[in-house]
Amino acid sequence: MEPSVGAVPHAPAGSHPYRHPAAGWGAAKSVTRVLLEQGELREGTRAILKMNHENGGFDCPGCAWPDSLKGIHLDICENGIKHVTWEMTRKRVGREFFAAHTVSELEEWSDFKLEDQGRLTEPLVYDAETDHYVPIAWKDAFELIGSTLRGLDSPNQAAYYTSGRLGNEATFLYQLMARELGTNNLPDCSNMCHEASGRALTAALGTAKGTCDLKDWESTDALFILGVNAASNAPRMLTALAEAYRRGAQIVHINPLVEAAATRTIVPHEFAQMAMDKATKTSTLNIQPRIGGDMALIRGMAKAVLEWAQGDPKALDEEFIDRHTQGYEEYRALVEATSWDEIERQSAVGRQDIVKAAQVYRDADRSVVCWCLGITQHEHGVDTIREIVNLLLLRGNIGREGAGPSPVRGHSNVQGNRTCGIDHRPGAEFLDRLAQVCRIDPPREFGLDTVRTVQAMHRGEVKVFCGMGGNFALAAPDTRYTYEALRNCELTFHVSTKLNRSHLVHGKKALILPCLGRTEKDHQRGGVQQMSVEDSMSMVHLSLGMKKPASPYLLSEPAIIAGIAKAALPRTKTPWDWYVQDYDRIRDTMAKVLEGFEDFNRRVRLPLGFRIKQPARELVFLTPSGKAEFSTAPLPNTVPAPGTLLLGTMRSHDQWNTTIYSDDDRYRGIKNLRTLVLMNKKDMRERGIAQFDPVDIVATSKDGSQRALNGFSAVEYALPRGCAAGYMPEMNVLVGIKDYSRQSDQPLMKNLKVTIKRSKAGAGPQSKTVTARAPRASVTAQ
Repeated sequence: MEPSVGAVPHAPAGSHPYRHPAAGWGAAKSVTRVLLEQGELREGTRAILKMNHENGGFDCPGCAWPDSLKGIHLDICENGIKHVTWEMTRKRVGREFFAAHTVSELEEWSDFKLEDQGRLTEPLVYDAETDHYVPIAWKDAFELIGSTLRGLDSPNQAAYYTSGRLGNEATFLYQLMARELGTNNLPDCSNMCHEASGRALTAALGTAKGTCDLKDWESTDALFILGVNAASNAPRMLTALAEAYRRGAQIVHINPLVEAAATRTIVPHEFAQMAMDKATKTSTLNIQPRIGGDMALIRGMAKAVLEWAQGDPKALDEEFIDRHTQGYEEYRALVEATSWDEIERQSAVGRQDIVKAAQVYRDADRSVVCWCLGITQHEHGVDTIREIVNLLLLRGNIGREGAGPSPVRGHSNVQGNRTCGIDHRPGAEFLDRLAQVCRIDPPREFGLDTVRTVQAMHRGEVKVFCGMGGNFALAAPDTRYTYEALRNCELTFHVSTKLNRSHLVHGKKALILPCLGRTEKDHQRGGVQQMSVEDSMSMVHLSLGMKKPASPYLLSEPAIIAGIAKAALPRTKTPWDWYVQDYDRIRDTMAKVLEGFEDFNRRVRLPLGFRIKQPARELVFLTPSGKAEFSTAPLPNTVPAPGTLLLGTMRSHDQWNTTIYSDDDRYRGIKNLRTLVLMNKKDMRERGIAQFDPVDIVATSKDGSQRALNGFSAVEYALPRGCAAGYMPEMNVLVGIKDYSRQSDQPLMKNLKVTIKRSKAGAGPQSKTVTARAPRASVTAQ
């Protein structure tokens, strides 16, 4: 891979085992460095004391882990502080910057360098004649969008993407605008991360969300953590894991990589532990299945439980099964017919280790099973999550404290986006209420999800793309195909806080619309506004910015949405300006439309807000049978063909989604390198590959086409045989646009079939490239 232009030479790449606790002093040093680099030592420290606190605090714009129930003064984590400081930076990228750099020049910059320029300060429009972004007045920007949308032959020629950064109130207005315009083309980041969770839980339990809250985590006897890199993706979970270990709960981590969170931690707000450098274990058992082998492992645990039940009726909760489930006999027959040999072959885990995990489950009175993208981003992700529910049902681990399914969302309000209407497949009841309350006629046909939006743009059927937050060009699969799709649009516009790749991969016309960050005060006519978010466990609470906006020309997300709507809908009856003046008015309307949001304004101001009721928690199953449904899917074949490896993409520790803070990955012991592939040492030797050798990675898509990355560095890592891993977004180029699950429609980011060979030219470790841009010349479709 060619180095990015403008990269500063650094020391050669390095790799060493990480043997320290997660968080602790390593996190403290990293946070201090970031605060100093962004020039925010004073303001950043003040923000730390305000983050994730009620009564004037703001919600961390990072992960969706719930706020502490115990009033912890420092309910924070390293990555959350990085995320906030990155937003609060004093650096600015204004009109002088864009006058000095063409878009063609900026395309050669690394993604790190683009975002590191600082906060956007005013709206910008692309000038094709000069190849520069130039300032534009907000009114003119809205009119450009409005006239383009009004000129479409069909409202379905536009798509409205949402990332998890959007608050609930803005989310509601956004979907209202799209539906008043006449489309359900509302792709979102859930389409790429937890769509499988929603579909599986809806089919099994009648609810699209987990049933657990923090109280369940604090009272459970056993935690099973599947496909989660908690130390980086949900670092505040470390507190819950440490507390669980201290009170004697069993903690089983199931992941192809033994991550730092699965070893031990020093929780930063526990000052005595920090002072003594005293770590707490965060696991009692670690199991490493093959990539995609989790379903077979869970099936094995269920098989062990059913075998024990033949001599010990207490191994099952037969009363629960009889009263609250359907399909048990069929499931039991399926499990009995699945041999241990097949379970071991598909999971790549020995029977002895599977039985150890099953014993933990059997001996626990109450169990919580948690999972993340390591489970969902597979062809069989829905089946795997349903198998998890099957296991929970066997012992009645639904509908009681300390037990249940607990998916963990990786982005702050991605779950709230879906709850508040961002759904390309909306339900009829929701649309009926929206029509009645908001006096619109919403479309009833399903819209486009993320993958189908990219395909439609590529075919020229979607001509306008709006990105509400995020960095769509890098987050989506099949990077080159996605680039071509975006460039095929008549208009692309993005609501953002910082410059990123999506602004440079633009349509024939393009706009950058800068918005307030979550840390900033949102002044409207009704005073300083608060917005709400929903965490991974269905708690809804308020967030209040604390800092002066980075520029006087920034607008809030609701104000930007209202401006677009008024320009695109000249005869609208929706009181857009009235809503923006006071967000309580938006919440009053949401309370009438959204189930579970009744009395919204009062309840959201309660301590810690309120929890949206989950019917399955009360043993009310909104399934066709009125009961929890066992599933009977066959085990998928996860054994790679000879010479083939299974590759999963992941984030580094010094990264948040597509935002890269550095080329280091502290918890995996990686220094100065992102263009790498982690491999089992025996797989490397079998292929004649030594540490840091350059290798060529070729992925074969479902349609038979191939995509390649050349010159990546091979790094030895403790992975199961036949498995490999590397960073997104660099490796998104390997995911073909047709490589998505037929169960969930999610891109198969963790289910790539690849061959890896030593490159013919060059050897030795690469030097630092500071987050090289999504590869272009080094990628081939064969």
